[in-house]
Amino acid sequence: MKSVVAVLKTSPKTVMQDIPRLMEMAGFKDALDPNCKTILKDNISWHMPFLSANTTPWQLEGVIRGLKRAGFTDLVAVHNNTVVTDPVKGGRLNKLEPVYRRHNIPEKYNFNPHDMKWEIYRPKARMRALNRIYPEGIRLPDYFHSKNIVHLPTVKCHIYTKTTGAMKNAFGGLLNTRRHYTHSVIHETLVDLLAIQKEIHPGIFTVMDGTLCGNGPGPRTMVPVEKGLILASADSVAIDAVAARIMGFDPMTIDYIKLAHEDALGVGKPEQIEVKGEDVSNLNFSFSVGNNLPGRFGSFFWYGPLRAMQRIFFQTPLVYLFVFGSYLYHDYFWWPLVGKRIMETVGVNTQWGRYFSQYPVD
Repeated sequence: MKSVVAVLKTSPKTVMQDIPRLMEMAGFKDALDPNCKTILKDNISWHMPFLSANTTPWQLEGVIRGLKRAGFTDLVAVHNNTVVTDPVKGGRLNKLEPVYRRHNIPEKYNFNPHDMKWEIYRPKARMRALNRIYPEGIRLPDYFHSKNIVHLPTVKCHIYTKTTGAMKNAFGGLLNTRRHYTHSVIHETLVDLLAIQKEIHPGIFTVMDGTLCGNGPGPRTMVPVEKGLILASADSVAIDAVAARIMGFDPMTIDYIKLAHEDALGVGKPEQIEVKGEDVSNLNFSFSVGNNLPGRFGSFFWYGPLRAMQRIFFQTPLVYLFVFGSYLYHDYFWWPLVGKRIMETVGVNTQWGRYFSQYPVD
């Protein structure tokens, strides 16, 4: 039996009807346990309101409406922190927080000890990297156990994994602020996390926004490209493979997809995936990842000549120098000089940019 990925062309006028229909086509009712609470895991790669980098408000609202209409009313949002992204600021600037408020969805944070605790988890599946990275034990937030999860990524490139989507969206939620320890084995880490998700979640589903896709050195410093697509699947590997394919990449040359396919965690080969809805067989966005200053710097230490010394640089207080450098570059150089101007252009010249500017916040 082939894995199913649903793809639809949408517009601001129809997106609220299209997302629930997309979810139906992808079989979300069979994928999720109706007797369990469902976590909404949005993707805030950057707190700045940069479309294509972050979950869109229409993506979030359409999913909430689709879930509630089908009887999945016990919903909760869980956010994570990163060393360079403020989730509270990101939720506000990207107009996600008003959506949660409008639908009475409680919000929790995996870094808040009042919301959840981090406990050692011993996976049943073979781990490719995490047991080695965290020899003292893999710690997960206890709140994630025995709950469905719905991932809300976007179609975009990534400087370290070429593409990012459903599988990468678990990275922030399940690993704590020491997750940068895994960057030199990031592909294996994503495979391990998917294996863990399959053990702790009774249901996993993804709705991916491709209305504005991110081309270039993601997950932040990209060029948004208007494509008007939405995707959904119960197979995290398959939806990442289809997204990679339409971006112009061979999914089986992307290690995290290839390894997950080999471990039977999902389907990465396009010929084994049934795409419902839009015919994407001839789509090729011809995206390229490129690079940026933090990407070059990180690659030099994680994959280049100084890889042997990464423990000194990234597992000691020296890491805060790199954190500050990344924060300075993204928020005080790239955003005011490049990103903000891109968003101003997107807000005028694209229908989705105009839709975002008019999206209700009350």
